[in-house]
Amino acid sequence: MDVADDGQGAGIVPRLRFPEFRGTGGWGRGPLGDFCEVMQGYGFPEEFQGRTDGRYPFCKVSDISRAVEQEGGKLSSAANYVEAEIVRVLRATVIPVGATVFARIGEAIRSNRRALVMRECLVDNNAVAIKSKLGRAQDFFVFLLSQRIDMGHYSAGVVPSVNKSTLEAIPLVVPSLGEQQRIADCLSSLNDLIVSETRKVDALKTHKMGLVQQLFPREGETVPRLRFPEFVGEWECTEVGELISTIAPPKKLATGAYLHEGSFPILDQGKESVAGWTNDETALVAEEGPLIVFGDHTCKVVLARQPFAQGADGIKILRTRDRVSTEFLYQALLHRPIASSQYRRHFSILRERKVCFPSTVAEQQRITDFLSCLDGLIVAEARRLDALKAHKKGLMQQLFPQEAAEA
Repeated sequence: MDVADDGQGAGIVPRLRFPEFRGTGGWGRGPLGDFCEVMQGYGFPEEFQGRTDGRYPFCKVSDISRAVEQEGGKLSSAANYVEAEIVRVLRATVIPVGATVFARIGEAIRSNRRALVMRECLVDNNAVAIKSKLGRAQDFFVFLLSQRIDMGHYSAGVVPSVNKSTLEAIPLVVPSLGEQQRIADCLSSLNDLIVSETRKVDALKTHKMGLVQQLFPREGETVPRLRFPEFVGEWECTEVGELISTIAPPKKLATGAYLHEGSFPILDQGKESVAGWTNDETALVAEEGPLIVFGDHTCKVVLARQPFAQGADGIKILRTRDRVSTEFLYQALLHRPIASSQYRRHFSILRERKVCFPSTVAEQQRITDFLSCLDGLIVAEARRLDALKAHKKGLMQQLFPQEAAEA
């Protein structure tokens, strides 16, 4: 992308700017209502819910969240649909293609998730839409600009909420339509790459899940449906507690001991990513790995291959006994996870959980090598996805003036 520093200091300008817009002056100020129409949602009576097809998706906040997580923010489907006659009954206004929708009430406001409408739809009264005004703003630019507005800053009440007049008064900093279009074109392409990479990661995870379901016996069975040809015979089955022992950490770190930069990762509650880093070697679990880390509250399992420190929140550190390899048991626990519940007896439930395993180390190793290879592909693609997201975030920080986020 051919952009350059705009060093002229004429008004409000971004750090990076496309060459054809250098020297054209700063971005203009104005309230959101000058650039966008605010369109409110409608109540969705239970009697109209439950239909899975129809002319109009009836979008809830959960549909917006799914669009953000899986489709790069593009909203084209929902869990519920209605026909045109229901729209008339509700006296609702159809949200047009190109509008940006987001939560307007409750804790969901603070997530600051925005979705771009790709198909005419309705939104319920927990959400709201903004649509660019003709000749004043460009749809995808508004979608991008809205992501820089912290809606929690404008919400009020015990239950946070924003109303139409508050939204219309939010100050914005906006360039000409031509510059809006250039920014939108650039970041739209990057957004499409992120969506494509997200689907690739999801497809790999789904592929692994399908294979795992066949490589491990179903509940009540002792032979898997899919097996490497050199192995025969039934698997052994026993409780997890018979296969593991626990390791006590030398010292649990207090939250204040967490560092953004450090030599050793800190694990809390079995989270898939580390909670922080530390240089405190006295707190390291330095047992020869790999080890299984189980979150007693979250029920997450992580395979730790390097020394780590235990955070303040409770985790169980598990070593396997001779009958089963650590890597195999880790994959088996991923195959049949424990659902988190309010009762918080998760480790006891884990110990009582029955697992089946091959009696030969060779078959265990064959399965774990195969699944570890898939895990490596998933991790590599996930890192690429994270890099694309970081790149987009960095570009947005430079293509939009800082004042646009603070106005």
